[in-house]
Amino acid sequence: MKYYAVFDTNVIVSALLTSHPDSPTAILLNMVMDGVIIPVFNDAILDEYKEVLSRKKFGFTSDQINNVILALATGINLERTYSDVVFSDPDDAVFYEVALSKEEAYLVTGNLKHFPRVNKVVSPSEMLEIVYYGRMV
Repeated sequence: MKYYAVFDTNVIVSALLTSHPDSPTAILLNMVMDGVIIPVFNDAILDEYKEVLSRKKFGFTSDQINNVILALATGINLERTYSDVVFSDPDDAVFYEVALSKEEAYLVTGNLKHFPRVNKVVSPSEMLEIVYYGRMV
């Protein structure tokens, strides 16, 4: 079975910052690296990843950043499917709208309150349940 996911930037940051390899975000990033989860993105999302991960406050090395971006860019690059949802942070819209572009894709975020609460929008723990137990949209 194939799993598709758009990852909110906070999930990627959390996966790289955690010292716990068994945290949901770290496990999900490893699943991307292992080809279990196919990332869904567009150029604006990749640009945000690069910009946020490059912030000095995180202290990520250029190798860490490049490896993560390369892994995430091996997925499916899709255009946005525009929606009528109004976001408190307009930068969140692209993540939701790219997830809408692929029926089977989930949006994985640590900030559920920033997005419509629909089956397509899940927390990192919920995405692990989907992969482990086969829950579908």
